[in-house]
Amino acid sequence: MPRPDPLPSPNMSMLRRFRRAMKWAALLSIVVAAIAVLLVTRGDTGTHIHMMIATALGTGLTVLLGTGLMILTFLSASSGHDDDASKYEDKE
Repeated sequence: MPRPDPLPSPNMSMLRRFRRAMKWAALLSIVVAAIAVLLVTRGDTGTHIHMMIATALGTGLTVLLGTGLMILTFLSASSGHDDDASKYEDKE
């Protein structure tokens, strides 16, 4: 019976790191969205549910998108793929 490889592949390791970082980014996004909704409701007496939903979605998804792209940038830089691409520069 074949046994699984004891060392995980680099792709699975990178995917695991990405998922763990995105879980933290999602938590950060939820906290920032909740703070934004609290600040909006404190500042205006006539708040509507639609405004709170739009505020939560806008801030939450913006923070999630920004942190997700930065996580991908850092993971790409740490994987060494960027070093391979820079070998092919023009030599003048």
